[in-house]
Amino acid sequence: MPSPFPGMNPYLEHPELWSGVHHWLIIAIAESLVPQLRPKYRVAVEVRIYETIGDKSLLVGVPDVTMRSLRNTTNQTNPNVAIAAPPTEPLTVAIPTPDPVREGYLEVRDVGTNEVVTAIEVLSPKNKLSGEGRRTYERKRRRVLGSLTNLVEIDLLRVGRPMPILNDRIQTHYNILVCRGDRRPLANLYAFNLPDAIPLFSLPLRDEDAEPLVDLQTLINGVYDRAGYDLVIDYRNEPVPPLSEADAAWADALLREKELR
Repeated sequence: MPSPFPGMNPYLEHPELWSGVHHWLIIAIAESLVPQLRPKYRVAVEVRIYETIGDKSLLVGVPDVTMRSLRNTTNQTNPNVAIAAPPTEPLTVAIPTPDPVREGYLEVRDVGTNEVVTAIEVLSPKNKLSGEGRRTYERKRRRVLGSLTNLVEIDLLRVGRPMPILNDRIQTHYNILVCRGDRRPLANLYAFNLPDAIPLFSLPLRDEDAEPLVDLQTLINGVYDRAGYDLVIDYRNEPVPPLSEADAAWADALLREKELR
C-alpha cells in the first residue's frame, strides 16, 4: 500500500522506525544517482561512528570505602571474635554507559582522483538534539563548509533544532539545503511543510557537469513500499513526535478520507 501522505509521512519519524528509514533512504539515493553519474563519479556509502550517553542517564556516585584484608576464619570458634552481620541487599541502579552510534552518509567522489565533490547528509534525531551527536555532526559540517566540497543536507525530521543558517526566521517542518562550494556563503534552501510534496532539487557537481535531479519524494515513497511500513504503522494512533493542532486536524481528515481511521 502506498504512503497516504502527499509529502513526508510523519509516522516515519517515529524513533523506532527512523533508523531503518534512514538506512533505506541513503541506499535509495545512492542507487538513483549511480547510473546518472558514472563513469566520471561514483557514490560512496560512508559511516560516521561516535559514542553518546542517553540524556536520561544518571551518574550514581559511590563514596570511597576503606577495605581491610581478613584472614579466612572458617572453622574458628573463638567466642571472643565478633561475627560480622551479613551485608544488606544491594540496590539496583543505572549508570550511564556509552552508546555506540553508526550514521550513514553519502559522498560523490571523482573516479580519477577520489576527491569528494559532494557530501550528502540525511539528518538523524541525534544530529538535531543537544549532545555528542549534534556536536560531532556540526564539526563535520563546519569542515565541509570551510572547503570547496558541495553539501546537500536533507532534514526530514520535525524533532530538534534545525541546523544553523544566517536567516533563522524561516520556520518550516522540513528542509533541504543545497550548498555549492564555490557560491558560499549563499546556498539554496528548499523549505516545505507536512502537506507539501517534497521538492525536486539538483545535485551540485562541478561547474562543467550536468547536474542530475534528485526526486526525493519518489525515493521516500519507494522506501515506504519496499520496506513494508504500511504493515507496521497504525494510523489510528497519533504520530511521534506529535503534530500541532492544525496539522493534526489536517492529517486526521486525510487519513479518514483514505479510510485509515
